[in-house]
Amino acid sequence: MPRPPDQAKRRDLLDRVRDYLVRNGLADLSLRPLARALGTSDRMLLYYFGTKERMVAEALALDERRPLRHSQELLAGAGSPRDPARIRRFMEDVWQRLRTPDLHAALPLYLEIMAASLLRSDRYGPVMRNVLTEWTTLLSSAFRDLGMAEARARAEADLLVDACLGLLIAPLADGGQDRADAAFRTLLDRLEPGWRVL
Repeated sequence: MPRPPDQAKRRDLLDRVRDYLVRNGLADLSLRPLARALGTSDRMLLYYFGTKERMVAEALALDERRPLRHSQELLAGAGSPRDPARIRRFMEDVWQRLRTPDLHAALPLYLEIMAASLLRSDRYGPVMRNVLTEWTTLLSSAFRDLGMAEARARAEADLLVDACLGLLIAPLADGGQDRADAAFRTLLDRLEPGWRVL
């Protein structure tokens, strides 16, 4: 009977795979050079993860390295939002967390995965779909707690997530982070009044 995988070693590999992906990107990812860089073999990586795509998806889903977990805890700890200003403060906190060096360094990789998911939706499409779904689900719930109907809450969440994603990605091309920060504040200025439920 085969021995079950060592979960501590598997987790360590995932951490190191994520760091490698952030440094080197996805386009030329090959198991042998990756394994060499990690001090293991391509056979061992397949033993732990099954496929390259599964390994990439799991490395990107490390909860404590993503702002979503913190954001869920932030909303849960303060109770349901009772006014639009609280959702705005929440989004400002999320935006600042996305600017931390570790998370900001991963943005080019997410852009690469978005592009790859358009060309090979079977491989990387689920990674981006899962990220977007988790965020829209979290924000839809917050908007419902304000008293919005389901359809409106979902539309507001989609708008906020999609606009923020664009504002995160655009500065990667032109370096205009200050411009993106100003646009983010303007976005919230425009959207917050519409979050009031009469």
